[in-house]
Amino acid sequence: MEIGIGGDEKVGFFTRCMQRVEAFFVCAIESIAGVPKKVKKIGQDDPRRIIHSFKVGLALSLVSLFYYCTPLYGGFGMSAMWAVLTVVVVFEYTVGATLGKGLNRALATLLAGALGVGAQHLASLSGERGEPIILGAFVFLIAVSSTFARFFPGIKARYDYGVLIFILTFSLVAVSGYRVNDLVEMAHQRLSTIAIGSSTCVFISIFICPVWAGQELQELVALNIEKLAKFLEGFGAECFNKEEEGRDQKADVAKVDKSFLQAYKSILNSKSSEEALANFARWEPGHGRFRFRHPWDQYLKIGALACQCACSIDALNSYISSTTQTPVEFQERIKDACTKMSSESGKALTELALAIRMMTKPVAAAAHVASAKTTAANLKATLKITSSEITVILEILPAATIASLLVEIVAQTEKLAEAVDELGRKAKFKNPATVTERMPSFHRIKPLSDDVDGPHVLITVLGPNSDSPENAGLKKPKKYGHIDM
Repeated sequence: MEIGIGGDEKVGFFTRCMQRVEAFFVCAIESIAGVPKKVKKIGQDDPRRIIHSFKVGLALSLVSLFYYCTPLYGGFGMSAMWAVLTVVVVFEYTVGATLGKGLNRALATLLAGALGVGAQHLASLSGERGEPIILGAFVFLIAVSSTFARFFPGIKARYDYGVLIFILTFSLVAVSGYRVNDLVEMAHQRLSTIAIGSSTCVFISIFICPVWAGQELQELVALNIEKLAKFLEGFGAECFNKEEEGRDQKADVAKVDKSFLQAYKSILNSKSSEEALANFARWEPGHGRFRFRHPWDQYLKIGALACQCACSIDALNSYISSTTQTPVEFQERIKDACTKMSSESGKALTELALAIRMMTKPVAAAAHVASAKTTAANLKATLKITSSEITVILEILPAATIASLLVEIVAQTEKLAEAVDELGRKAKFKNPATVTERMPSFHRIKPLSDDVDGPHVLITVLGPNSDSPENAGLKKPKKYGHIDM
């Protein structure tokens, strides 16, 4: 009987092992089969990633010639491998990141190499016994001071990689100098190959399908504001019109994509990405409408305000389904005001996002902000009157909280508009296109007479503002006849 039990345990253990091995191979096969789909998705999401991969391959192939070609190898020797290593660690996705890393690496290597040679020369004056002690002291002092400097926010943001390379290079030069006879030649070869690798990365990154960190930052900030706008534009109908929809309408609405209700959440975690892109953008040369000293800090300010607005929207989103418990009378009082505040704020944010993306002054946003502020002021007066009339405060609390959050969002939208206006002044945004530049031309227009039968359309052609000095000589808008239908 005991033998049978032991045999069953062995069989059971063997079966479990085989099942786990089989499950492992099944998962491995599924993972391998899913690789082409993942590759296709990544390429479709951003084709520039594929181009970046080819750019890195091209840079590595070019610097490898210093190792493959005998004449070039004779000039640099084993130090040619530093050019390959430089390309691997320096080449980044954006121009700013590549340029920043390349300059940090080249300058840090130059400075650390010079200090290392000097330290080795001073140490050699103390004799064979004192040389390793002095070199060790130099390495200790440089490592301690440089490592502590990395904790400074300004240095960590822009020069952290350079300080790290400085410590590494100084240590290598100082330590290897104790055993290498021609230390100056070795330092010169390494500096030359690192400079070649960095310049190759920078050249390819700038002149072959460049990806500018400044444009990425601009697009990220504009996209975040656009997500806020989409939520606010759809919030009114989503929150207050649920009870008015029939069952068939609810079934149709369920099929509608409502991802805009959750898209704003990505804004809450975008601060680190914005700061990184702003740091990279500061390294980039002037290109297009981005000047060398473009106000990148202003984008961070706008991003911070957008994050605050996203926090308010996150709180607002939790009350979408709570209006069903509110008295109908109170809900009807605040419905139109809340819907208008949400809609006008959304339209203002849409204009601000477009202004950032097109680098034009957000002229149209001011009217929407003013309308939202007026509605918010009226709603505050309504809430004061209603709170004195209704005795059960807990019944109206959810809807009143929604109204209060919307008033706060209106104030945040106004701050965003002011920040974008400030960005427009600093970055010298252009004026938006005039109405006449966007108007299509009309044909087959006949003079309007009193005996015209049938429908007709009266067209008013709007020209530039006649009150402005540059348009003082222009004629006033004219009215033309009807168009044949």
